[in-house]
Amino acid sequence: MAQQSPVLQYSLSVNSVSQHLFDVTLSIPAIDSEHLTLNLPGWIPGSYMVRDFSRNIVNFVATNDEGERLDVTLLDKQQWQVKTSGQAVLVAYQVYAFDLSVRSAYINDEYAFCNGTSVFVGVAGCEAFPCELVIECPASQPDWQIETTLPHREDNQFISADYQELIDHPIFIGQCTSADFEVDGVTFTLMFSGTTEYDMPRLCADLEKVCQHHLSLFGKPYPVKHYLFMTLIADQGYGGLEHRSSTALLFPRFELPLAGEPEELSDSYVNFISLCSHELFHTWHVKRIKPDVMVNPDLSQEAYTDQLWIYEGFTSFYDDVTLARVGVIPPERYFKIVAQNLTRLYKNAGRFKQSIAESSFYAWNKFYKQDAGSVNHIVSYYNKGGIVALGLDILLRQRSDNRYNLDDLMRLLWSQYGDERGTPADVIEQLCKVELEVDVKDYLHSVVYGTEDVALTGLLDTIGVSQVLQSPLSLQDKGGDEAAGKGSPRYDFGAVIKEADTGLLIQAVQESSAACQAGLQIDDKLIAADGYVLNAKLLQRLLTVTREKPLALSVIRDGRLISLSMPVLAAREQSCVLKITDEDKAAAWLGLS
Repeated sequence: MAQQSPVLQYSLSVNSVSQHLFDVTLSIPAIDSEHLTLNLPGWIPGSYMVRDFSRNIVNFVATNDEGERLDVTLLDKQQWQVKTSGQAVLVAYQVYAFDLSVRSAYINDEYAFCNGTSVFVGVAGCEAFPCELVIECPASQPDWQIETTLPHREDNQFISADYQELIDHPIFIGQCTSADFEVDGVTFTLMFSGTTEYDMPRLCADLEKVCQHHLSLFGKPYPVKHYLFMTLIADQGYGGLEHRSSTALLFPRFELPLAGEPEELSDSYVNFISLCSHELFHTWHVKRIKPDVMVNPDLSQEAYTDQLWIYEGFTSFYDDVTLARVGVIPPERYFKIVAQNLTRLYKNAGRFKQSIAESSFYAWNKFYKQDAGSVNHIVSYYNKGGIVALGLDILLRQRSDNRYNLDDLMRLLWSQYGDERGTPADVIEQLCKVELEVDVKDYLHSVVYGTEDVALTGLLDTIGVSQVLQSPLSLQDKGGDEAAGKGSPRYDFGAVIKEADTGLLIQAVQESSAACQAGLQIDDKLIAADGYVLNAKLLQRLLTVTREKPLALSVIRDGRLISLSMPVLAAREQSCVLKITDEDKAAAWLGLS
């Protein structure tokens, strides 16, 4: 008779809602070793920043079968050594859970949520052991239910093949609403925390189209049979994090369509469907196709790669273009979104100082640790990476006489690297050259490894779209809208502002701008211009009317009142508008004809 593999047995329950505490236990079978080392990850895959989840561990205790406490030595900030003398061990601890994000753990009066990386310690040398998990709902909350894509055994018992699988399925315990739909034999569940009633038929109908697109793009066999859109609802907040058969999402409560409301294609609705599209795409492109260093990363320290532009950039292209391809948004709305992305990029002076390959590599200490000066120093591998993907798609079509496009490249990535073998740094160049017989080395050298902008004008012409750069329509202009000829600031400002009780708070200053030349700094409170107390509307008016003299600014800085002079500079043409000039070409590129 074959000997049964040893099993790690975990339990998870809510200790206190008001104190935001989970109880966790881990039962480890007897192992022939004098000591065992337990550890908790320092970061979670998909979010490239060391977060030190162990800081939330409380009351870490280990006992033997007789209930006697065993010696525990803290080896470093996230490792514990337990003296077992070969005995079976029961480890018990609590986790403080009050980080309202998709990355960590959170408990409030409506639900408890966690990622395994935040709550389940691993055992060194036992990573391949099967894991069993029992999840307990609070006795005081009879309406709470459990949602997770962990393989289900029975009732509240779950299993995983190993520790890596255990920590790659977020867990929800609480009040929620949900709806299921099926696409090609795959069941999709859309879940929202709390009891707010949303327009589930509309949401599911649009998500069904997105899911069908992604399934059809990559083809069978599909990597999952059940996929969960686990959405945490809050008053404020936004985010998403991919997992092998689910995603954890965070979205504002009243920016989703409520049951019975008239249908409206609001920006927030489009953002939500795009967010779902983005995270679902990662089921293939990140969770299976992944950079070589992410195949089996050490979660105790950084794992550096210059490939994140491939994974987040390409996904950022597909999240929105999918909505246009399947009819959730019209082509005009899609190109407006692209124009807004370009506007954000054109306002970013950091794109001339850092490549998106470098941005990928320095994600750990630059992209994920941005401050108000980052706009002048770094570039987003999401933002520019999505534009690079758009340009690469059109370039592949041009250089292959329309035989190939980015979809073909994605299918090659899936067929050759979907088994998680890991992609090398030059994977895009080599696949294009060897498999598609298209040389894109010059393009990648300039826009990925260099700091040049994608030369979109000539590329967009071939798909029936024109690009126009204009001065901003307002101080808050996001791009995408054509100038109407009235009320647009004719003079440059160049700072990100936030309304204060009196005046405007300076949150970022664009280098070389009028605000920069005036000497405005981050956290300044701009209270007056030309002697008049300011708000955003008045500042815009002052930048719109004809003037020859510098603008006299009154600023509170660090408790001091100072005077500055802002020069009169012409507004810079950084706001992008994309216009469809040939509807047939644009529709053909989107696959609508």
